[in-house]
Amino acid sequence: MRLATAASEAYTTPLAVSELLSCKQWGAGRDQNEELGIRIPRPLGQGPSRFIPEKEILQVGSEDAQMHALFADSFAALGRLDNITLVMVFHPQYLESFLKTQHYLLQMDGPLPLHYRHYIGIMAAARHQCSYLVNLHVNDFLHVGGDPKWLNGLENAPQKLQNLGELNKVLAHRPWLITKEHIEGLLKAEEHSWSLAELVHAVVLLTHYHSLASFTFGCGISPEIHCDGGHTFRPPSVSNYCICDITNGNHTVDEMQVNSTENVSVSDSFFEVEALMEKMRQLQECRDEEEASQEEMASRFEIEKRESMFVFSSDDEEVTPARDVSRHFEDPSYGYKDFSRHGMHVPTFRVQDYCWEDHGYSLVNRLYPDVGQLIDEKFHIAYNLTYNTMAMHKDVDTSMLRRAIWNYIHCMFGIRYDDYDYGEINQLLDRSFKVYIKTVVCTPEKVTKRMYDSFWRQFKHSEKVHVNLLLIEARMQAELLYALRAITRYMT
Repeated sequence: MRLATAASEAYTTPLAVSELLSCKQWGAGRDQNEELGIRIPRPLGQGPSRFIPEKEILQVGSEDAQMHALFADSFAALGRLDNITLVMVFHPQYLESFLKTQHYLLQMDGPLPLHYRHYIGIMAAARHQCSYLVNLHVNDFLHVGGDPKWLNGLENAPQKLQNLGELNKVLAHRPWLITKEHIEGLLKAEEHSWSLAELVHAVVLLTHYHSLASFTFGCGISPEIHCDGGHTFRPPSVSNYCICDITNGNHTVDEMQVNSTENVSVSDSFFEVEALMEKMRQLQECRDEEEASQEEMASRFEIEKRESMFVFSSDDEEVTPARDVSRHFEDPSYGYKDFSRHGMHVPTFRVQDYCWEDHGYSLVNRLYPDVGQLIDEKFHIAYNLTYNTMAMHKDVDTSMLRRAIWNYIHCMFGIRYDDYDYGEINQLLDRSFKVYIKTVVCTPEKVTKRMYDSFWRQFKHSEKVHVNLLLIEARMQAELLYALRAITRYMT
């Protein structure tokens, strides 16, 4: 009961602190604080997300009793409520499963020691230059007794962890290239070798944090006020934000709402929703009338896979990793490349031959008990989660749309479902949405607010967060399929 009370206070405290340190409150105590020599930090951002108005997130969290219980559990486990948790607040059923899984991976009994788990989290997040997650786990790593010298760079960590760097690199950017030789190299490294159980634990952690980096960038998660990049000591200007806010793109909530909708006709975005609803209805009628042959289905998959290679953003620029992040991984020039570009052909991964339900789940559960069950539950919740709404419409069956999003992500990774008509993807997902999906999943560090705003313009922020849950779980499953298939091939 005491923990629940503490957690509730921890949740409400940021609101008071935010008000206390906001520009409007600054003047009252400023002179007095200067006399005392106290430097008071101001939050750089406007709430947990740079993309979502703070008041929407806080309204959901304050109204939902289930959320308070989840916040209590999260606070009791981690001693904090991070901004990822506060943005996932839109979907309590998923958040509960997510927190339970993450808690088990990081803190419960398992093959790897606690400091290894957090260091692997750092390595995984760093591959996508996600300083937010890196900083969280640097603190956790030190809290559980990790050696500070390891944080000076991967070359200062034990050779066993250094050896994991190659798998981390390939898994994050080009998982279709993973082979049983990668697995053998880790399991037969003499005194630095991994056990199978340790390796499965490591693989699950890597895929978890690669995907969580996608969510962090995809939803524009802001650093907490006490973290690097989350605060400033500069005083605000009379216009409610200082010049550093302008250069960092951190404007007021009202301005963010205006900017996100500028040059967008309400009627245009309304008709986008109506057109999508009509396409779903027509596709359902076509399904009922006739079914494409296996040959036609295979052909449509190859067309969609090929077209996905040419989906990219006009804002696509190289992002140079900061030193504090790049020190945790090797070969920073290695990144995402479409799997069949440059004349390189990779065979299609057929789910009918190796799938999570029949193969991956049992392998993980055998080598790391209970984790397979937790991950499976999280996959199912994300895939099946629905409120039967689409923008302003209610009582809508969204299963067709959710399946198109999930299968499009797997298609980008070369994974094919024999029973799915990939022709539906082009009908349901427009170009701006495809650009956002591919960027979040493949190069999340390049996501911009413009990309977030440009797709599904009439949809609620909660629905866009829902999309991100689909993206990260589909990505995690794709990475796991390639890694676990390689482990299975090594074992047989």
